[in-house]
Amino acid sequence: MPFTDRSGVTICYETHGDPDDVPLMLVCGLGMQLVRWDEELLAALTARGFFVIAHDNRDIGLSESFAHVEVDVIAAVMAAMEGAAVEAPYLLSDMAADAVAVLDDLGVERAHVVGTSMGGMIGQAMAIEHGDRVASLTSIMSTTGDPDVGQPKPEVLGALLPGGGEGRDAVIEATVETFRAIGSPEHFDEDLTRAAAARAYDRAHDPLAQSRQLVATIASGSRSDALRSISVPTLVVHGAEDPLIDVSGGRRTAEVIPGAELLVVEGMGHDIPRVFQPQIIEAVLALVGRAESAVAS
Repeated sequence: MPFTDRSGVTICYETHGDPDDVPLMLVCGLGMQLVRWDEELLAALTARGFFVIAHDNRDIGLSESFAHVEVDVIAAVMAAMEGAAVEAPYLLSDMAADAVAVLDDLGVERAHVVGTSMGGMIGQAMAIEHGDRVASLTSIMSTTGDPDVGQPKPEVLGALLPGGGEGRDAVIEATVETFRAIGSPEHFDEDLTRAAAARAYDRAHDPLAQSRQLVATIASGSRSDALRSISVPTLVVHGAEDPLIDVSGGRRTAEVIPGAELLVVEGMGHDIPRVFQPQIIEAVLALVGRAESAVAS
């Protein structure tokens, strides 16, 4: 499992598949480590001819920690509501630069970028600020940063903050209950969720990292105007039943990115259960095909 510090901080990443295949970068969401990617999803992507690149965003997993920085999520929310500056240890732009640094370390000129939730926001920042490195963008269950769309339902606000008490068992159980609340109502897999939570806890556990990443998303503000400048082929995927980032966030994303395709998946919440993976993979394959054809012509 290699590391890079080309962006100025240490980023941990891993790869799957043949380096000669089409590069596809997966970007994790809020508080998610690279070990949270479903092994069946990874296997399906490599089987379809992708060289899959996954990394820990800064401040999570084995990438560089900012545990020395204290943040106040409530103060950040209040400042954002008042239109004031939000203090944050880093921004989504910094996390986008980290992802590009991973591509640099691998010698990958351009990659198809697939980001989920906060990872979709990072992917958007990559396409805005490093468009020459992004072959296509798939933004899944994400939003634009506009305050009038993509907001969570009140009953799941707690999912944005760390919790669950002390100790391995308590944290794992709290993670399971969080994903039960925000996941696809008819397709929540408790065993897979518990196993993924255990892998993440045993690998690297920082209970406050998620709060720092959340403040980074708040401080980064709206991307709507900048998203209008994106010229790479784009697919926006969102679950119709997403309680954490309302589907309006996905709709707005598709509205502002020129030529973006919108796929709303009925029955999907804020997760990608295995039942929906084939549909999403096929949509990504179609996008990649269009992008590769455009380059060839």
